[in-house]
Amino acid sequence: MTTATAGKLQIGDRAPNFRLPNQTGAIVDLNDLLGKKHIVLFFYPKDDSLICVAEVCAFRDQYEVFKQAGAEVIGVSSDSVESHKQFATKHRLPFTLLSDGDSAVRKAYGATTLGIFTGRVTYIIDPQGTIQHIFSSRLNAQKHIDESLRILQQA
Repeated sequence: MTTATAGKLQIGDRAPNFRLPNQTGAIVDLNDLLGKKHIVLFFYPKDDSLICVAEVCAFRDQYEVFKQAGAEVIGVSSDSVESHKQFATKHRLPFTLLSDGDSAVRKAYGATTLGIFTGRVTYIIDPQGTIQHIFSSRLNAQKHIDESLRILQQA
């Protein structure tokens, strides 16, 4: 296993733990999820923005496939708990959205574009907490779902 440097994680690194509120205000701790399933952790820029809606709805539409592949899907943005609650309800999202208000978790994962812009980055974390795959594409939301499923089906 390699060690992450300067917040830019690589395949084989240990996923940094986090404790963030979900869309209901409950605290989600990554360590509590490990040991059970793969985690598909995707960072997205903003609730209700055009590409973000396409991305979360694509994850929603494939959610059962992710579950069958032994994975849990979790989305993260800097939007508030209340914004996530409305967003999840509006789009009938069956998975967790986490509020990273100060972007500390995004920074810990290095989920940025060009190092400064809010990125659209997906991490596949195995049950032991190791990053198995990283995919970044600011504009191709569907590719995040396709890549994630491809990796999970190879596991």
